[in-house]
Amino acid sequence: MSLFLHLPVAEVSQTGEARRLAVSWAVGHGCPPQDAAQLALVVAELARNLVLHTAEGGVLLLRLLRKDPYEFELLSLDNGPGRANFHACLNDGYSTAGTAGTGLGAVRRASGVFDYYSQPETGTALLSRLCPVPNGGQKNIGLGVANVPKKGETVCGDSFGFEVGSLGRTRMMIADGLGHGPLAAEASLLAVKIFEDGAGRGLSFLIEQMHAALRSTRGAAVAIAEVDPAGGLVRYAGVGNIAGVVLSHSKSSHMVSHNGTVGATLPKVREFTYPWTPDSILVMNSDGVRTQWRVDRYPGLLQKHPSVIAGILFRDYSRGTDDTTVAVFKNAV
Repeated sequence: MSLFLHLPVAEVSQTGEARRLAVSWAVGHGCPPQDAAQLALVVAELARNLVLHTAEGGVLLLRLLRKDPYEFELLSLDNGPGRANFHACLNDGYSTAGTAGTGLGAVRRASGVFDYYSQPETGTALLSRLCPVPNGGQKNIGLGVANVPKKGETVCGDSFGFEVGSLGRTRMMIADGLGHGPLAAEASLLAVKIFEDGAGRGLSFLIEQMHAALRSTRGAAVAIAEVDPAGGLVRYAGVGNIAGVVLSHSKSSHMVSHNGTVGATLPKVREFTYPWTPDSILVMNSDGVRTQWRVDRYPGLLQKHPSVIAGILFRDYSRGTDDTTVAVFKNAV
């Protein structure tokens, strides 16, 4: 079962269904039903908010962060009216829809991590992380991911890997299995397994291992980045249509991937290095995202939680015709 769940919400009838599906998904991952009550509350409130305050609704993206104790992340994304003074909406009693005005306040109180970005005439992104243990799990790791299958598919052919190593080094990868559906997911998940089993191995070496293992699959586009804050650099190796960029407030560096397919045609894989500073942000995405995305049209977005950044990029730049993954990393938040 996927660690991600994508729930479109456009009408009132879908709010209860979103809550039911979210609880079923959590229980399917082993979460006791009584422990999923908080998740059910937040899903219901965010789904209701989408219906009340937008003309076309939006989507909820759920991610399982870890087990024992269970930690979940929810992103609510819409292209609604947005608000310049969105912070006022979080105060109990504030409502623009004639309600009691306590929904978003309840979501914020239930959240171990809460963040948002709202822009007039563009829409709103809301982040809620349910972290039952203070400072536990991935709460303070600066990581955000949106992983959504092509419309009509039940599984995503893109897969994602993340690893925190020694000396503050962090690795992130995306694998995009060719095509869509279960066979694409088989290839990308195998690449992630090799990544997870190869802690400490060189990036080029890992891709070569993946190439040998994926010969019996459809193959995949794969890219791996290693952030080394102490060394002030990012190492990157990629094959196929995975895009990577290092953003900062002063410049951006687009990273180079080789042409080819892991598991089919592999060129000699080189690692490239790029500068990393304390304000740098790493963004990687599969080709389900349009190439010409921009963050300068979102003032202040780079100061937001990585999950909010990933959500905005998915919302506004997903092609809608392919599996889509956006992963964002920055120094701990």
